[in-house]
Amino acid sequence: MTLSWIDRRRLRIANLLGFLVCAALIAGAYYMEFVVGLEPCPLCMLQRVALAGLGLVFLLAFLHGPRAWGRHVYGVLVLLTAGVGTAVAGRHVWLQSLPPEEVPACGPGLDYMLDTFPLTQTLRMVLEGSGECAEVHLAFGLSIPIWTLGAFIVIGLFGIWANMKPRERAIWL
Repeated sequence: MTLSWIDRRRLRIANLLGFLVCAALIAGAYYMEFVVGLEPCPLCMLQRVALAGLGLVFLLAFLHGPRAWGRHVYGVLVLLTAGVGTAVAGRHVWLQSLPPEEVPACGPGLDYMLDTFPLTQTLRMVLEGSGECAEVHLAFGLSIPIWTLGAFIVIGLFGIWANMKPRERAIWL
């Protein structure tokens, strides 16, 4: 089914909105790092990469303005990217919920790991977590990884809905 020009315009606006939300969240992360002084742990950095990837998918969908089946491709890409971000943020929340005696020891920094180890081993080490990933910093009463987890879920569901929703007789946005 080919989209009408109105539906294509609404789809482009939805993808632009998804991109802007991702950009705002990344800007917030940099604000917390450089203004507030919170040093991001390796899992935080991985979540930023996933958020940037999700924003890139939204930006490409906005610029492309896909017709027919192309929007489904972007919907699947949003699903995959948001799913990776959700998994990483979920792992981070889990690490923060561990009792202090079960928290892994602090490991080397991300820069050192990337310089020293192959990428696959670095990713494995980052996902295992370290003591610095278990530190809890609250923002509005919840830890930052919980907020990030919620953001990935909400933005991902929005992106899937916007790009894969049938358009016949649909009023949205």
